[in-house]
Amino acid sequence: MTWLHGLRFDPISPLLSSGHPAVRYWAAKELPPPPSGPAAGPAGTPEAALWDLPIPRRILRRQAADGSWTYPGRRPRARTDYDLLETYRQLGFLVEMFGLTHRHPALAAAADYVLSRQSAEGDLRGIYGNQVSPNYTAALIGLLSKAGYSGDPRVERAFSWLEASRQDDGGWALPFRTRGRNLDALDDQRTITGDPARPFSHLITGVVLRAYAAHPGHRAGASAQHAAALLAGRFFEPDAYPDKGRVSDWTEFSFPFWMTDLVSALDAISVISPNLQSEKTDRARDWLSAHQEPSGLFTGHLLRDRFHDLQLWFSLAVCRVFARMPSPGEPPAA
Repeated sequence: MTWLHGLRFDPISPLLSSGHPAVRYWAAKELPPPPSGPAAGPAGTPEAALWDLPIPRRILRRQAADGSWTYPGRRPRARTDYDLLETYRQLGFLVEMFGLTHRHPALAAAADYVLSRQSAEGDLRGIYGNQVSPNYTAALIGLLSKAGYSGDPRVERAFSWLEASRQDDGGWALPFRTRGRNLDALDDQRTITGDPARPFSHLITGVVLRAYAAHPGHRAGASAQHAAALLAGRFFEPDAYPDKGRVSDWTEFSFPFWMTDLVSALDAISVISPNLQSEKTDRARDWLSAHQEPSGLFTGHLLRDRFHDLQLWFSLAVCRVFARMPSPGEPPAA
């Protein structure tokens, strides 16, 4: 049995033959071919060649001198650091799609800008005004960890803050939500202390786990393992808090990952605990298998199609999950 077992159509060929050089690169590098198929390597292309493609070059031309990107829209909340939010968005494209690392000077400048927003406690503050944000803190340090900053002491301080900010059940939630506050809390000058006895949020926990999965040291820790099991147990259920309170939110997808959906959750879980298998993880895999087209690509409610090739990236993300996790009924990897 291979990771392709159970899929109705070949998903590798359309990725390797796509018109997107970055998709072709990652598919060739990361997806194991079937035993009878050729081992398609990255065609001799160095990863740094992706940095010079038109899309990353266009993104980098808009980077400000301080390493940030300027938010292009209206700014309705005075206390929200919209440029930090936009920097997170652009870093997602650069790191997740085009593999930029600390070796690129623009990425190094962006990392310094992001980490300049670190509070004395260790979190990255500003997107939620004065309120702490486990999700945006983790999302940002997860990208920096992928880009080669996992050994930076500032990143380690952020992980220490995440460890200390867990709910009693081992997951994470927005502190102001655990106090019953709405989004008006983002305008509050006071930093609201959360109630750790309240249940975890799968939206927040799923984002935090992406940071743990990206860090070679923290992904194997007890916190990550426990939270991965918690998250898998919530598949196809509404969140405990109103931000993503619909069951259908699990099947609304974006790439680079933003919120928590089936693929973003399985992506983190498959790195942290690849042998985790349950009725709900099997159901999630079955849902994805059922949404494979005859072309071999996967489909669903795809959001944020910034570059008009989201189905390729989504299909690549699904294939990564299938390649890492055992098929239903298959013995776990040793």
